[in-house]
Amino acid sequence: MTAIPEPVTEASTPYRLVVVPTPQPPLEEGRPLRLVFPGVAVPRPPHRPGPRPRPVRDRAAQNEEFGPTWSVRADLPDPRDAGRRLITLTLEALAGRRPLIQLQPITSAGVFTALSNGRRPRWCAEGTSPLAVGRVHVCEPVDGVAEVSAVARRGGRAHAIAARLEGLDGRWRCTALQVG
Repeated sequence: MTAIPEPVTEASTPYRLVVVPTPQPPLEEGRPLRLVFPGVAVPRPPHRPGPRPRPVRDRAAQNEEFGPTWSVRADLPDPRDAGRRLITLTLEALAGRRPLIQLQPITSAGVFTALSNGRRPRWCAEGTSPLAVGRVHVCEPVDGVAEVSAVARRGGRAHAIAARLEGLDGRWRCTALQVG
């Protein structure tokens, strides 16, 4: 046999609703919300020295959101030239003929960290014979993404290099790199 619950009456409810007015003035249109507590000063933002932000060239192209925006293939330069430049710069940096910091603008943060903290391939770091980069092969599996590969020769030996380039903000950026 199931028990039938008793009906709820006003006398049996232990809770009651109390409306508490807020100490803030009503919001006005166009005025940003700012919490103000009496007797408490508004803290100033900390001073962070650094480079000044670059001016925006085209206000119509400025996005409301922050961060990089994906680019379509029509807005990007030739991936073969960008891939050859990336491979050449990477090999020269790994050989010690170029500062590694020059790779930062064309690589993602993960790739740059891996290049900075990783060990250099022995064939690239040792030896004095010149590095020769062969023909660069390009495959574009998706709009705005290019996978490039090439063969680098040094001292009669061949080594494979592959990279994935993604179009961000109208230029190619390396998001994966494999040096064999």
